[in-house]
Amino acid sequence: MQSLFPIYEHDQAYYQEQLARYLPPQMIDVHTHIWKQSFQKAGQIEVQRGVTWPSRVAAENSVEDLLWTYQALFPDKQVKPLVFGFPGRQYDTEKQNNYVRQAAQAHGLPALALIEPHWGASELHALLTAGKFHGCKVYFNYAPAYLPEDELRIYDFLPPHQLEVIDQLGLIVMLHIPRDKRLRDVVNIAQLLEIDRRYPHIKLIVAHVGRAYCVEDVGQALEQLADTQLLFDFSANTNSEVFYQLIQAVGSKRILFGSDLPITRMRSTRICEDGRYINVVPKGLYGDVSQDSHMREVDPVTEKDITFFLYEELSAMIQAGLKAGLSRVDFADIFYGNANDLLGGIAKC
Repeated sequence: MQSLFPIYEHDQAYYQEQLARYLPPQMIDVHTHIWKQSFQKAGQIEVQRGVTWPSRVAAENSVEDLLWTYQALFPDKQVKPLVFGFPGRQYDTEKQNNYVRQAAQAHGLPALALIEPHWGASELHALLTAGKFHGCKVYFNYAPAYLPEDELRIYDFLPPHQLEVIDQLGLIVMLHIPRDKRLRDVVNIAQLLEIDRRYPHIKLIVAHVGRAYCVEDVGQALEQLADTQLLFDFSANTNSEVFYQLIQAVGSKRILFGSDLPITRMRSTRICEDGRYINVVPKGLYGDVSQDSHMREVDPVTEKDITFFLYEELSAMIQAGLKAGLSRVDFADIFYGNANDLLGGIAKC
């Protein structure tokens, strides 16, 4: 297979010096997207919520591309992904779920289905059981178009009748929470607590540590969510202090490695300014980013030091874990064991 992107000596050095010895020989990545451009719908998209910079990294990501990426970035590890589609209204959901199901079966991978909130209970039950999905991926893009983005609630794109089905089946929900205040938002916290209480059989993963990409996004949320069954993945997040607070609040058994590939194969280093995250990227690599408040270019002298977003994510978790006194066993749980337990044992996936 042709290389998707170059890997330089400084990338290899970063991996060997800062990451390799802390990562177990087997890893499970619980947050990955696979889709093809051919799934795109014709015509005008009704509404598109969320940031647009991830689309600059990859126009598609086949399952073959994903598996190649692991071999390239983790040459001495075996990585198995939990796969699902790309949650954009511009793509046909049925085509995406069919592709994910077929790719998962062909490669022996666990998978989640993308679901839309207007689907009925029987429709959702049939999809999840017939497709042998481990659960579902929900996203606020699918909430009704008339709702303002900053007023969305979790129940607007994950309604109670669907939660009841997922709870009955005891499956996974991969949740990207909405709202400008992210994890610390009082509505988000209240609904997360309610879901945890009312639907005890759901295995709910709060993606990206609740989009707490800067410490200002945390507030008192982790303390309030500590005494729950909620799980947290740290995909597309590089904030070591947020990770440290997460470890202190919930321990190592409720934290899962997620990459958000292909987005995190981007060359980037992330900083926070006034509580807002900014992806610092090599000049010209991702087109004109001058209108994107979450993107900033650097000059050619600095860019040679920038490695993969995913490597920086992993380094941030390792540094947080070391600060918190995690053992090698704890790291193995975060990068493999917890997800293996969640999925019922890797041999069954």
